[in-house]
Amino acid sequence: MKYDPINPELFKINRKRFIEKMAPNTLAIFHSNDEMPRSGDQFYPFRQNRDLFALSGLDQERSILILYPDCPKPELREVAFVRRTNEHIAVWEGEKLTQEKAREISAIENIIWDDQYENTLETMMIYTDGVYLNSNEHERFSSNVESRDNRLGKELMDKYPMHNYMRAQPLLKELAMVKNQYEVELMKRACEITNKGFRRVLEFVKPGVWEHEIDGEIMRVFLANRASGHAYHPIIASGKNACVLHYNENNRECKEGDLILMDFGAEYANYAADLSRTIPVSGRFTERQRNIYSAVLRTLKKATQLLRPGIALDDYEKEVGKLMTSELLGLGLLSKSDVEDQDPKKPAYKKYFMHGTSHHIGLDVHDLSNRYVPMKAGMVFTCEPGIYIPEENIGVRLENDILVTEGDPVNLMEEIPIEIEEIEELMQK
Repeated sequence: MKYDPINPELFKINRKRFIEKMAPNTLAIFHSNDEMPRSGDQFYPFRQNRDLFALSGLDQERSILILYPDCPKPELREVAFVRRTNEHIAVWEGEKLTQEKAREISAIENIIWDDQYENTLETMMIYTDGVYLNSNEHERFSSNVESRDNRLGKELMDKYPMHNYMRAQPLLKELAMVKNQYEVELMKRACEITNKGFRRVLEFVKPGVWEHEIDGEIMRVFLANRASGHAYHPIIASGKNACVLHYNENNRECKEGDLILMDFGAEYANYAADLSRTIPVSGRFTERQRNIYSAVLRTLKKATQLLRPGIALDDYEKEVGKLMTSELLGLGLLSKSDVEDQDPKKPAYKKYFMHGTSHHIGLDVHDLSNRYVPMKAGMVFTCEPGIYIPEENIGVRLENDILVTEGDPVNLMEEIPIEIEEIEELMQK
């Protein structure tokens, strides 16, 4: 892996928290992601299953984790399986995890080769009353591609139909929403690398550069700083493209007078950063651009202060909507009658700010979450208001990653330039 070794306490804490939520005399099984075919005889770069990684730190294909805290055999209460390697694999694919290395990474004492999985599991299934199976239960995502977790879960249910099967995801969502101290440190590292990428952009951008060239500069910085690359497909949107929320062509020339809306973030040790910044191609904002940018920045600062324990996400979004409504009135984009006559289900501000303000972030850029759970200390949210005016070819979005604490919210991107004067100064250099 490109990233530096991770303190195994991170994974021990996560396993302990998960085990505390398990029903008596049950076990939980977590599989690595499949290697996904790209074309011909190639696979896409491997990306580990977020849940297996969160609980073990094992970042290799064909890994398996079983947690069975009440197992009558003490050596089987916490077991990880890793791929058995050989000289042929070493020559063609390179070094794989040894049992000793897997033990060091995960702090799991019992590491077994994956070809012993079936026999070991059979012993455990004799004693357990129920099994937690994992799957991807993201609120706004579904896929026709069957995961390894789902496929092998079906095989298990066919082989042992009399057992009680339960969903691991509700437990994992509770776990994922509140980060431990080691996870926060890794997310800070992802933000630090993202900062370096953005500062490189400020040096590089001038009229005539292309969006994909900017993307290339960011990627170069990310890889040079031990990130695996982007945490998600980057948005580098100049001019009218900035009004397309999920623009990803990144293939337009950046022209004098344009703004460039950028939404990108580094992935470090599988943890994501998520940044949005908007800058002028020429190095200086026009008066109109400055006014719109300032309105978004004021909203960002006020919305950040609302990210505190106890507030529900829906209530938070309503409060941010009020802030944005006030700014749009000040810019003349909305009138008082627009607001007075608005449909509460389709508030007037949504014409210019049509997406949500915040989402959980962690091992996924849109992290596992339950939006109906009030905010708690340890949660990390994005905060990303924006104003989009297609008729003026202006789109401005600003975004930071914010740690909720018992006190004031902590901006994990505090060091990344955002004030107009600092951006202009850095671009002029």
